[in-house]
This record gives sequence, C-alpha cells and structure tokens, in this order.
Amino acid sequence: MWRNNSGPYMTQDSLISKHRLLALFVCSVTLTALAETPAVVQEGDASYYADSLHGNKTASGEPYDKNAMTAAHRELAFGTKVRVTYARTGKSVLVTINDRGPHAKDRIIDVSGAAASALGMIEDGHGPVTVEVISD
Repeated sequence: MWRNNSGPYMTQDSLISKHRLLALFVCSVTLTALAETPAVVQEGDASYYADSLHGNKTASGEPYDKNAMTAAHRELAFGTKVRVTYARTGKSVLVTINDRGPHAKDRIIDVSGAAASALGMIEDGHGPVTVEVISD
C-alpha cells in the first residue's frame, strides 16, 4: 500500500493507473506537436523533360531516364522524395529529385516524361502543381 499526501492509502493499482494516464497525456501532447509540424510545400508551375534528353547526365550524375519517376528542383537535395500534384487533373505522383532545374524562371519543378504522363500533363506541356516534400 502507498500513502497519498492527502492521507488515505492508495493501492498499487491506482498508482499504476495514474502513471498510465500521465504517459497517455505525454504521448498525446507529443503526437499533437508532431502532427502540427508543417510539411514543406511549394505551389507554382511545372514542366517536363523533352524525350530528346533521355540518357543525358543529370546534375546528380545519373543518366536521365524518361521512364523513371524523377524530377529536377533548384534547391532540394538529391534523393529527396516529393509528391507532385497537378492542379488541372488532381493526380499525384511520387518522384525523386536527381537533377537541378528547371531552367525556366517561372517554373518550380521539371518532372520526367513518365511522371508527366501519370499526372496528365503531356498535352498541356506545363501547368500548376503543388510540390510536397515527403522525405529528405
């Protein structure tokens, strides 16, 4: 038996229950804080690589593969995974950054041919996207 400061005795079970409640509270505060951490998100225009660039070396040293789910970004580290959502179709793809660009100043990302096709961007050539960092 454990003695409570207020006088009555506490059983070991009630002490364990209080510890469980405290642990649950700490976990919920931590999860709430993590859930409120904002993701890195950009909005702007995207375009895609021309098929003629297939096989050319990217800034990361890898050859450009028009069939891979890759992209070029000016600042994100090579290997960063991002979700690109095309506003006109609502479709999203997950791509890996492996190149620098785009070279057009009014664009925020260039995606591979495969990514552009999956997004439904081929006919438009370029268009509005949201880019969300998934992992660094």
